[in-house]
Amino acid sequence: MWTTANRTAPTKIPLMIHEILPVGPLQCNCSIIGDEQSREAIVIDPGDDIEQVVALIQKHDLQVKQIVITHAHIDHVGGAMKLRARTGAPILLNQNDYGLLKMLDMQAAWVGMAPTGKVEIDHSLGSADLVRAGSLVAQVLHTPGHTEGSICLYFPAEKTLVAGDTLFAGSIGRTDLPGGSYQKILQSLHDTVLALPDETLVVPGHGSLTTIGDERESNPFLARR
Repeated sequence: MWTTANRTAPTKIPLMIHEILPVGPLQCNCSIIGDEQSREAIVIDPGDDIEQVVALIQKHDLQVKQIVITHAHIDHVGGAMKLRARTGAPILLNQNDYGLLKMLDMQAAWVGMAPTGKVEIDHSLGSADLVRAGSLVAQVLHTPGHTEGSICLYFPAEKTLVAGDTLFAGSIGRTDLPGGSYQKILQSLHDTVLALPDETLVVPGHGSLTTIGDERESNPFLARR
């Protein structure tokens, strides 16, 4: 099943629950992904509004096994500790973004959000690692550029990519913040993200869903080099 909070679900994928909830003042897309059979789940980028996230978890009677952060910007990681306290699930983040966690108070000031306090990471995630919830398996793709530790999660059986702030509909992640690199994000996009099938559904960190094929054809940042 594929559902989107506050949106109309365009398709149905067997065995997969996927709720997408825009959270916080910057409307980060938080994904709740669950296996319909085992009821095991992964929550990706719980940046804020944890009561709403928990409500969706409870709606589907899910047990959260892992909390995955695509990168350490406050709008993506801000609610992670609250969700860990509610679920007991470990928090996973690529180690190259650990330095950004030390800047969360500064990040809060930049975007006008309340400080979140310290965020503790339980395990690092890197390329070739797998994230699982029941029968659902996601491949971790390290895609530096928006930040040094940015990752995407690719579910090959479901043809779904949770892209964090690496790729958006018609755009790409900004690279003018600490840890950003325009050259690196273009390399990540061309060498890793665009290697995925055109029919892959892309869930960006903010905004509307898209597909790899649509972005390959029309995204002005992804014109052939």
